[in-house]
Amino acid sequence: MPDPPPQVKELVDRFDQNLEAYRSPAYGEAEVRVEFINPLFEALGWDVTNRAGYAEAFKDVVHEDAIKVGGATKYTGS
Repeated sequence: MPDPPPQVKELVDRFDQNLEAYRSPAYGEAEVRVEFINPLFEALGWDVTNRAGYAEAFKDVVHEDAIKVGGATKYTGS
């Protein structure tokens, strides 16, 4: 198996160094997405922020919208 991109190793190292903070209930989904998930996909070559300017149907990533249904948060593709 080839070595991961350096950015992936940096993300893993940062996560390991701050594990307790990331496991805290105060650390939410939005923070995880911004600090780890989006950078991981970018390191793997995905255009997370649509820098290419593609129309919705051709984007690498389509962000979900959060809605409240019966008191619970649900996510829908936008």
